[in-house]
Amino acid sequence: MTAETGKPAAVPAFGDAVLDARLVVDRGAFRLDLPLTIGPGEVVALLGPNGAGKTTALRALAGLLPLTAGHLRLAGRHLDHPDRRVWIPAEQRGIGVVFQDYLLFPHLNALDNVAFGPRRQGLSRHRARQRAARWLTRVGLAEHARRKPRQLSGGQAQRVALARALAVEPALLLLDEPLAALDARTRLDTRAQLQHHLGGHTGATLLVTHDPIDAVVLADRLVVIEDGHLVQEGDVATVIDQPRTDFVARLVGLNLHRGHADGHRVRVTDGFHLVVGDRHTGDVFVAFTPSTVALHPRRPDGGTHNTWPATVTGIQRHGDHLRVQLAGPVAVTADITPAAAARLTPRPGQTLWATVDAAGTRVYPATPTPRAEA
Repeated sequence: MTAETGKPAAVPAFGDAVLDARLVVDRGAFRLDLPLTIGPGEVVALLGPNGAGKTTALRALAGLLPLTAGHLRLAGRHLDHPDRRVWIPAEQRGIGVVFQDYLLFPHLNALDNVAFGPRRQGLSRHRARQRAARWLTRVGLAEHARRKPRQLSGGQAQRVALARALAVEPALLLLDEPLAALDARTRLDTRAQLQHHLGGHTGATLLVTHDPIDAVVLADRLVVIEDGHLVQEGDVATVIDQPRTDFVARLVGLNLHRGHADGHRVRVTDGFHLVVGDRHTGDVFVAFTPSTVALHPRRPDGGTHNTWPATVTGIQRHGDHLRVQLAGPVAVTADITPAAAARLTPRPGQTLWATVDAAGTRVYPATPTPRAEA
């Protein structure tokens, strides 16, 4: 936003990307090697299990960790390029960050917290406060300008942190689990407000989150990393519809198995096949929802396809249903109703019979896993 008009400032881009990077960072035995581009106005969610490299990527972008190799270019300007001996410190990068615990200055009120960044950019105290006041109005906190962080609720502190990050008119906005510290009700309201404010940001936004709902609601595109490498990326609908790793499948609540298809049969393990609804040939993924898995106390009659003995390994409440983890020729998760639970009385170690209707399966080619170029 410009200080004079309050309208979104134009953000220069390299080609079609505001951010163009290949983040290579070595930390002991761990290596992050992640290609990453984000376009103007685009929100990208970075997902992955613990230890995947999300925080390392965030710190490298923010200027808190130098790259080992690769490059980081923002709005056409190199910020980190080891081969060229270029490294721009964090305070000179034009990047706004909202940390998980917000990190507001406890001795400053909301107005001066937001004005801090513009002051560091060289604005006078008066102009920095003017800009901060406009941002507090935009996030609905004008009446809280004189309050210290300890006098704010969690949702209000999150909005002050967002205003502080956006007040520096960043080419890149980094959001590190921005809703994780909020209770469920506040999180719902704040997520909607955050979605609105991100819609007005003309720069690039990277959202690091463990919450699939945050990713689906806020992001235009998902980037998934495991063990420091890119394993899947794409628009939200495609990633949800066609997960390619166990992590993504668990994230979106699907059973996922890789196998070799020959017509309507997919060999997923030695000696075990799944019958599927669509014909395919070659390596494929087979996905199906937990609600597709039916459980029986005894082997069902009638020679039903996709029937196997399964051992209960865990039970959890999942909304109005019970989610049952099962081991066997293939490990699956099943959702059962309270009525089915009363009939089956599942318990760890119990053996049940699992069935999956072929019509409930989704099959798609298993393309090679994407990796960063050497």
